[in-house]
Amino acid sequence: MSKVLGIVAEYNPFHNGHLLHLLKSKEEANADYTICVISGNFVQRGNTSIVNKWVKTEMALNEEVDLVIELPTVYAISSAENFAYGAMKILNSLKIVDIISFGSEFADIDSLNKIASVLYSEPKKYTDFLSAELKKGFSFPKARENALLLYLNNTNYSNILGEPNNILGIEYLKALKKLKSHIKPIAIKREKAFYNSTCIVDEYASATAIRKMIKNEQFNDIRKVMPRSSYDLLVQEFENGQCVLDISNFEKEILYTIRKLSINELKQFPDVNEGLENSIKNAANSCNNLEELIFLVKSKRYTQTRLQRILLSILLNIKKKDILLSKKTHPYIRILGCNSKGKELISEIYKNNPKINLVTSVKSFMSNSNNKTAKYLLHKDIFASDVYTLAFNKNSVANLDYTKRIITK
Repeated sequence: MSKVLGIVAEYNPFHNGHLLHLLKSKEEANADYTICVISGNFVQRGNTSIVNKWVKTEMALNEEVDLVIELPTVYAISSAENFAYGAMKILNSLKIVDIISFGSEFADIDSLNKIASVLYSEPKKYTDFLSAELKKGFSFPKARENALLLYLNNTNYSNILGEPNNILGIEYLKALKKLKSHIKPIAIKREKAFYNSTCIVDEYASATAIRKMIKNEQFNDIRKVMPRSSYDLLVQEFENGQCVLDISNFEKEILYTIRKLSINELKQFPDVNEGLENSIKNAANSCNNLEELIFLVKSKRYTQTRLQRILLSILLNIKKKDILLSKKTHPYIRILGCNSKGKELISEIYKNNPKINLVTSVKSFMSNSNNKTAKYLLHKDIFASDVYTLAFNKNSVANLDYTKRIITK
């Protein structure tokens, strides 16, 4: 019987480490088909995607991913918890995925599962520890890490909880438990280049390092650490003026929006509470660049990444009510690209779930669907793309969600 593998990724951009993970995942899962759920034009670290979602789709299809689905923006720029939950809801709703694979600095699935079980069941002793740590002024991720270490009472777990890919993997496992999913998880050990590392090791570098090289136009170095087809696509986008380097591309738009909004309006955005709205407003009124704004607002509780996610939410008009809506709804399935095997998967998805909200044409779905929630959230993706293209070369086109076709191979 055919086996279908699911992977969640940002591919920002697709590099040799991603290819290694993909190949190892296929081998361990003994997969016949691979589905990838990718974040779109904005990503979970509170930043832009260096290339747009259709280019990332083509990069993935060139390396024999069979079907690429977009992770809706409302999940893609959320906390790790909602990012993972949205991705798992998508893969679970397809009713054809057997296995999911994620990269991890510590690929011991049993240990990761043990932590996920605590977070899922939330025993009182753990929540008491968490409340106590939050009262000390720690950010939620750090308070949660401290509370878990106290609850598990085993210092070995400190090596697990301090690494970002482990944390995201734990959230995938927790989401599967919440969904009561039959999908089997596997973890592939991350090697060579680690998260946020700026070094090249053999022919591997982290996406963080590659984005830094792009800013410095070190294309000879980049060529070594990306598959040739991905590298060629990246260079093409750069030469066309369509690489969006980071959130600072939208500095003026963000500052303008914050200055225009009232204090009460700022309070409507995710993670803006405890008076943070006043700090953001005051900072935006007293400086003219994002770097200084973040420096003025950043604290032990509000990290730079968390603040950047807030700024993205303000830019894209994604509010607390939208996050709550995303948690309650079954997400639509936006197909970005497929190969011939991916077309077979689409047929199987329809067969297993004929009522699924499968989006192969944005124009058709927005015109014909009766699902108001799906259309509302899809409009957030459309708006995100329209904002993203503001950073393109002035001769570039906009309205891409309506004009771009599914990428096929």
